[in-house]
Amino acid sequence: MNNILYYAVVFLVVALVAAFLGFGGVAGTAMEGARLLFWVAIILFVVALIAGVIRRA
Repeated sequence: MNNILYYAVVFLVVALVAAFLGFGGVAGTAMEGARLLFWVAIILFVVALIAGVIRRA
């Protein structure tokens, strides 16, 4: 899961740099990629948390 968060941060940095340089299309695409990877990481975390609770019970 750390790799997913790493790539989300990379996409966020790319989006910020692209927005600063005036590349709106690239910035928007990178921002959507960062948002998607962030939510996937959150969903995987919740699934792992629930699986851990069920496994202990």
